[in-house]
Amino acid sequence: MDETRYDFVVVGSGTGMLAALAAAEAGLSVLIVEKSRYFGGSTALSGGGFWIPNNTLLRQAGVVDSPDRVREYLRHVTAGETPESRWETHVVHGPAAVDVLRRRTPLRYQHMTDYADYFPELPGGSATGRAIEPKPFDVRRLGADRARLRPPAMAAPFPMPVSGRTYKWLNLVARKPRGIVTGAKLLGLGVGGLAIRREYVAGGGALAAGLFAGVRRSGIPVWFETPLKELIVEDGRVTGVVVTRDGADVTVRADRGVLLSAGGFDRRADWRHKYQSEQLDTAWSLGNPENTGDAIEIATAAGADLAFMEESWWFPAVPAPGPMPGPLLAERSLPGQIIVNQQGRRFMNEAVNYMTAGQIMIKEELPVWMVFDQRYRNRYVFGGGIFPRQALPKAWYDAGIAHQAPTVAELAARTGLTGLPATLDRFNLLAAAGRDDDFQRGASAYDRYYGDPTITPNPCLGPIDRGPFYAVKVVPGDLGTCGGIRADGVGRALRPDGSVIDGLYATGNSAGNAFGRVYPGPGATIGQGLSFGYAAALHAAGKLPA
Repeated sequence: MDETRYDFVVVGSGTGMLAALAAAEAGLSVLIVEKSRYFGGSTALSGGGFWIPNNTLLRQAGVVDSPDRVREYLRHVTAGETPESRWETHVVHGPAAVDVLRRRTPLRYQHMTDYADYFPELPGGSATGRAIEPKPFDVRRLGADRARLRPPAMAAPFPMPVSGRTYKWLNLVARKPRGIVTGAKLLGLGVGGLAIRREYVAGGGALAAGLFAGVRRSGIPVWFETPLKELIVEDGRVTGVVVTRDGADVTVRADRGVLLSAGGFDRRADWRHKYQSEQLDTAWSLGNPENTGDAIEIATAAGADLAFMEESWWFPAVPAPGPMPGPLLAERSLPGQIIVNQQGRRFMNEAVNYMTAGQIMIKEELPVWMVFDQRYRNRYVFGGGIFPRQALPKAWYDAGIAHQAPTVAELAARTGLTGLPATLDRFNLLAAAGRDDDFQRGASAYDRYYGDPTITPNPCLGPIDRGPFYAVKVVPGDLGTCGGIRADGVGRALRPDGSVIDGLYATGNSAGNAFGRVYPGPGATIGQGLSFGYAAALHAAGKLPA
């Protein structure tokens, strides 16, 4: 068996690339091994924003914050589900991780202005927002490596680098002039860029491409199509890995440690049914198709404990046929729609953050249904790219995913949503008053961020009374699972008795969520991947105490 040696081995090429950059900057020799032929993982498929409060970029944008205020917020959000020493790393060392990102990648960044924390009314919460995202990045700067960037699951109809900040306004393209102007600018950047041999991408594609550009610039080798086979454990310490490369097993010694940052178990049906719900279908996930929990399983064989396996970064979606479901983000905050259970009754604040929405939905008999009228259909983008006034796909109707009827009574009869007429009577009364007495939709700054600012007094509430009427199936999709290897404050893997497995680190979706069962703010999954990757690398280099 071939053998080679590095100081630090990173398994996975998503946010783990930041760990590799930090380790290299600290003077370690580093190798990245990647299971697939693409780099980026779920990071490349994500929105690309990162929630790392009080970093330099936020301060430069004029955001006033403090570590103590962030601690107050996280203390209330996590509610004791995870030790404070775990998330304290994110507060203290997250900003330094952002500084590495700035130094070691060619990316530029912008504040996601007014994109509130997901629980902004809690003590320490922010309605101003603590998230940063990369600006559109020209991926042709990667040269031949451009072909290695994990492609998006759904191709855009036009070359438009849509960021989180611009997505909000594109959803209002039929409602606000700013939506039209935003769309025109993005189309100009996309089409115009191609005319001058530039290819701009935004979101997670930009972040992953920028990280990979930094990896190449730092001279860090990346072995593609090289899955992890096992960990080498000697005297209770992880000292390397065995990987499969070009059809042969290769031993890689790792003198300072191995970092598992290889995603979760999004596509592993038996685990999802065992730990989460028998109702789940792995096709509902928006995460990396390669995520089958390999690294987590291999870590448990080496003695690692697991945490929060019952949780995912839930994200309501339409179970549309195709490679990925139709994501529902702004759609749930906009006026003129509700989500009902199979009895046709509302059971939640539709506009609540997507992880909380999924946690509520998964307790229901699935699927649940989004109900809206023609007014809503004429006004807003839907399901990841169906434009205002555009018909819902015929395939949705053929598959029974969508139904349409001229009256509410007929829609209820076709779908079996027997309580729908009474539910809509009640909802329309609340919408007319501009106050959701039942579920408080629109009361939170987070709800209102994706609302329709042309609607007053509540940008999230509007009647459902202009036929024809629609019902579309909705399921608890996800951005990836967030349960995995139990880790400590510097990302070291822990055994069931709480002892440390020396030489083994776990970050990103390979690790149990540092925030327990919650999603504190936009980009918290990417954010903790960056911050804990940084901490693990510095600890392995002997420059950060546990």
